[in-house]
Amino acid sequence: MIDLHCHILPGADDGPRSLEESLAMATLAVKDGIQVVVATPHTLNGIYSNPLNEIIEKVNSLQKSLFENNIDLVLHVGADVHLYPHLLDRITSGDAPTINAAGKFILLELPSMTILKKEVKDEIFHLKLNGITPIITHPERNDIIQNDPEILYEFISMGALSQITAMSLTGDFGMRAKHSSGILLKHRLAHIIASDAHSSDNRPPLLSHAVEKAAEILANNEEAECMVTEIPSAILSGKMPDIPEPRHAKI
Repeated sequence: MIDLHCHILPGADDGPRSLEESLAMATLAVKDGIQVVVATPHTLNGIYSNPLNEIIEKVNSLQKSLFENNIDLVLHVGADVHLYPHLLDRITSGDAPTINAAGKFILLELPSMTILKKEVKDEIFHLKLNGITPIITHPERNDIIQNDPEILYEFISMGALSQITAMSLTGDFGMRAKHSSGILLKHRLAHIIASDAHSSDNRPPLLSHAVEKAAEILANNEEAECMVTEIPSAILSGKMPDIPEPRHAKI
């Protein structure tokens, strides 16, 4: 499995504070069947700033430690990028790293309390125009989308993708997030399952149980497994994955 969204770098944000904690997270991930992790520290959210050059340095350092500790996990560069005006300029400057630094896909975190649709659509339009696909992170935990999932449908229809959190599917983020994740899955408005892990205890890097829950909701094991295998693999290769047609999700 591939975990496309994981805060595993030590001392980069509100994830692990020490190398030992990062190694503990990596060990859990491997035991769960995860072979590849995209390291995605927060950036441009008003608290953390993690430019590309610093993330590359930290990924290389942690990868070396994984090798030295015989932990068979491959890391890739990424970031959990908060929505920011003129995001394309920030990508060009290296302040908003794309996945694998390839300039093809970017994890995009929307504000949780207010979504100005025009501004979001403008950013999606400019990114897509320049060959970059935004992957909207954890929409099932966003208050606005929980109340109106049709908003996400509009973004997906413009060419965005979305990633839901494993712990939402398993109920660890509460019943509202669990219910919302089910709605998004049923309407094919979620394409990737990732851990969004921050620790080895409260928010661990685990995917397998969530994939089982997704398979139950979709009544399709293969489709659920693709969300942690084929789809993230295509993204890492810089290729647009095959995804099902989105469905309207008015509630």
